[in-house]
Amino acid sequence: MPSMTKPVMGTATEPLPCIGVVLAGGLSSRMGRDKALLDWQGRPLIERQLAVLREAGVVDVRVSGHRPSYHGVVDALPQAGPLGGLAGIADALGGNTELLVIPVDMPLLQAALLRRLRDEQPHARCLRFAGHVLPMRWCLDAHSRSMLRELLQHDDPRQRSLHALQAAIGSSEIALNAAEATQLTDCNTQANWSEVAG
Repeated sequence: MPSMTKPVMGTATEPLPCIGVVLAGGLSSRMGRDKALLDWQGRPLIERQLAVLREAGVVDVRVSGHRPSYHGVVDALPQAGPLGGLAGIADALGGNTELLVIPVDMPLLQAALLRRLRDEQPHARCLRFAGHVLPMRWCLDAHSRSMLRELLQHDDPRQRSLHALQAAIGSSEIALNAAEATQLTDCNTQANWSEVAG
């Protein structure tokens, strides 16, 4: 008679594998040029974001978006924002895992803050910093995949958002001090970029 015992993943002794994701599939319409390729201290911003994930201890990193030079994973649903990108990543990955997700346009983000996000509240299904939808740590399993697919079917763009996904899954938060909050400045416009890049 076959065993009815289910495999256990993500226990206290066997944490889920963690994969870093840089969201880089946007159109950069407000910036007027490709944000991922903006020069940040002598290298493309996308490379800086991949490096900060690795510095935070994430060995396996992926790029979300049509980025052949970076082995990018094409969005599962074009022009559906971050959810379309995450759906593409989810389709490319098998099994349960944790995703440490950062945007490509957050150049002040530091590895120490990402390590906090990775390590604190280990049993949270989704974890973010107070007042910010990104970066986030997200448990990718059957339930969260189902929520993602359901939200992508909505006609209302507000229901196809990271905020809606986090609400559906049940997101926990970590408090930030003022200096940490500065790291989460995103650069959506040329004015934002000029202020941050100096």
